Amino acid sequence: MARNSLYLCSPKLKNKKINKIMAKKVSVTPLHDRVIVKAAAAEEKTAGGIIIPDTAKEKPQRGIVIAAGPGKKDEPVTVKAGNTVLYGKYAGTEIQIEGEDYLIMRESDILAIV
Repeated sequence: MARNSLYLCSPKLKNKKINKIMAKKVSVTPLHDRVIVKAAAAEEKTAGGIIIPDTAKEKPQRGIVIAAGPGKKDEPVTVKAGNTVLYGKYAGTEIQIEGEDYLIMRESDILAIV
């Protein structure tokens, strides 16, 4: 495996809707405590079956870690590629890598590992 490339592959995530990016190769490595996350798709229907229009959809707060930096000098990063995480509603910066939309954020913006 090339040093600047990470592969996402996790047997725990099979048969999930957000698992559309398996074996995705990312050519960007985040620095320090930064993490690259692929956001989950927004819900299109409520539990009662009501279809939500595009203008009323909420920004997802769940995603899959694609790549993680090495961490700070005294603090290694605790998340790794393939983890499903919950993050703040307005956390991170939206970026595009090879036509795909990702979020890049600090590890401290991640609230929990699911």
